[in-house]
Amino acid sequence: MSAFHEITITLANEDATRSLGARLAGMLPPGSVIALNGTLGAGKTRFVQGLALAAGVPADAVLSPTYTLIHEYPLPPGSAVEKIYHLDAYRVRDEDEFWELGVEELYEQPAWVIIEWAERVPRCLPREYLEIQLKVTGPDSRTATLIARGEKYMALNQALDTSGFMS
Repeated sequence: MSAFHEITITLANEDATRSLGARLAGMLPPGSVIALNGTLGAGKTRFVQGLALAAGVPADAVLSPTYTLIHEYPLPPGSAVEKIYHLDAYRVRDEDEFWELGVEELYEQPAWVIIEWAERVPRCLPREYLEIQLKVTGPDSRTATLIARGEKYMALNQALDTSGFMS
């Protein structure tokens, strides 16, 4: 894959992490896939909460899918994106078990597919996706490195980069 663009954003606190998710919600086209990586407590679910809230999902509905492996959040009627699929690869045995979740079918939906712990299932990711690496930098602060893997996400990253997003 030749298209590649990376930006790093400083996030001062949990609200800034949610704000980044909300900002991306206004930019992501249907069929987008986000590979969300970071240690425990890095803010992966907080990011998804911000994205989902901006898309019309009640904030308290978004929980980590660690034990259920997948959560499905329908979006309001008339949305270009029909659903958010929130997956967690932390507890899957291997990539075969992850495939058994039906992820290939999810990639074909007019939905957003967000995979926490995606580094555990690299061969299960589509050819193009947006990788977000969240890193703890202090008691409340984080950095988010957004790595575009493909043309569609390169354009999104460049738009975010030039929009001057600051937390």
